[in-house]
Order: sequence, then structure tokens, then C-alpha cells
Amino acid sequence: MAILNMSRAVNKALGDAMAADPTVIILGEDIAEAGGSFGATRGLLDRFGPARVIGTPISEAAIAGAAVGAAMSGLKPVVEIMFMDFVTLTMDALVNQAAKARFMFGGQGSVPMVLRTPHGGGMSAGPQHSQCLEAWFAHIPGLKVVVPSDAASAYGLLRAAIEDPDPVIFIEHKGLYAAKAEVADDAGAMPIGQARIARAGRDATIVAYGAAVGWALEAAETLSQQGVEAEVIDLLSIQPWDEAAVLASLSRTHRLVVTHEAVESYGPGAEIVARMAEVGFDELDAPILRVASPFMPIPFAAALESAYRPNADKLVAAVLRTME
Repeated sequence: MAILNMSRAVNKALGDAMAADPTVIILGEDIAEAGGSFGATRGLLDRFGPARVIGTPISEAAIAGAAVGAAMSGLKPVVEIMFMDFVTLTMDALVNQAAKARFMFGGQGSVPMVLRTPHGGGMSAGPQHSQCLEAWFAHIPGLKVVVPSDAASAYGLLRAAIEDPDPVIFIEHKGLYAAKAEVADDAGAMPIGQARIARAGRDATIVAYGAAVGWALEAAETLSQQGVEAEVIDLLSIQPWDEAAVLASLSRTHRLVVTHEAVESYGPGAEIVARMAEVGFDELDAPILRVASPFMPIPFAAALESAYRPNADKLVAAVLRTME
């Protein structure tokens, strides 16, 4: 058992996958000598050489296009896009090519690639370096979208993403890179699409993913001091997402709050809320609530950014509203 932060867990997952499978390559801006913007690929160039750890020009469209071609030619590329905001430049390769290849080739071909990218605020990086755009990809048939919440899930989900025969969008929250957790020495791949109960409870369910899981656990602790026991579901994967786990929790607690940092309007939570209203209506004792970011670009100023983002206090207020 080792204590790793998320950046080191990602590094270990990449290194272990590359050691186990010579077809795994990684590519992206500054990932070779510099080790990536957040240090996640540090040391891999020395271990595996420039043929497998490929620093690229500053062209996200070219990086994604090269990865799709490499994946269709027998390699397993793992792309790093420096900030999620820049996935706007990769959309043709990912949405029109990678996501559609298995369908277009009648199941005779696939694109086993992973796109890693950090999202989220908390660093006063402003509206072009802080966006949470996972809902875009979750809407596209043919793509999987996973969002780890700690170092252990980052390792397990990244190993699973690399082993998956289809394209996977792997999203890392910048605010979690330094957060430490236990990672088993013999850790392997985690199943994509399976949620976990991060905290058991009886009075309300909070569904979260990524960094929002930490806020949900903090809110649950505060609520517990007020006699309200909230169950926290860590989705881990938002496409596919674990509908059965959320419904089972709702059947126990009869109240539901969904939270994420992405903008509330048309966000991933909207799908969860709509589906639970459809299949879990008879279990509900109160309206389902969402706690997410408002429909506006994220501000630069630290005070405004803090007010913009969801947090534990906003979750506590939402859960208490469902208890009224």
C-alpha cells in the first residue's frame, strides 16, 4: 500500500500500463522533458524513450487526429490536453471520427485511445482555463467519460480506460492533483460505469463526481451534526453512469441532491435528475435539487470564483430544503 497524490497515481497508472503493453504510447504538449503542466508524466521519458513519450507541437487538433490514426493502426495512445478548455480544438477528431469508428466500420474496427485532461476552478485561472465540459462528451454515443475523485480511483480508472477498446475521456480535477490517498501495490483496473458509496446514510442521497465528492462528504459531516445522515454516491463515471446505484440509494433515503462543478444548465446532473424523476418517482418524498455552477463564465477574482463554485455549505442548504 502506498500513499500517493493524484498526479503520482496517474503517473503510476501510465507507467504500469506502458510497462505491461508496448503498444501504449503517450503524447501531448510538454509531456516529455517537462513532464506535463501538472507533473503527471514526469520521468516517463527516461523510462520509455522518445518513441513512446512524444512531445508535440501546440496543436490540439493535430494531437487528437494523430491519436485517432495511431489507435486505428494498432497502438493505444494516451493524449494529454493541457486544460479541458482546449478540447474545443479536438472535437472533429473525437466526435466525428473516434466516437463513430466502431459504428461506421460495422464493428470491425475500434479506436482504443484515451484523452486525459484537467478541468475545474479553484486556481483563479479564469474562464478559458477552468471550464468543466464533460457534458459535451457524455452526450456523444461512442465515447466513455470517467472522472476520478481521488488517487485510488484515478489509478484504477486510468488503467481501465487504457485497456478499453473504445475511446475514453479521462477527466482530472486540477484541485485534486495534490490530494493524497492510499493506492494498493497490486491495484488494477476498476470497472467503468460502476459507482461507489462514499458514505452511507438514511435521510438523503447526494450524487457527485470528481472534486464535488469531497464537498459532498464535508456537507454530510456537517449534516450529521444536525441529525441528518446523508448518503454520498461517487459516480466515478458519467458515461455510462450507474443508474442502478443511484436508484438503490434513492430507494433508501427518498431524497436526492445532485451536485457538480459544471454549469447547472444542461449539465450532467440534468440527465440524472430526469432519469430519477422517471424511474424513481414513487420513491421521492421531496423535489430533486441540483447544486452546480451558474450559467456564466467562471470569474478570475478569487472571491468571485469562490462564490461561483458549489461548495459544502450550498449542499447542506439544499439537503435541508429537501427535509422540510
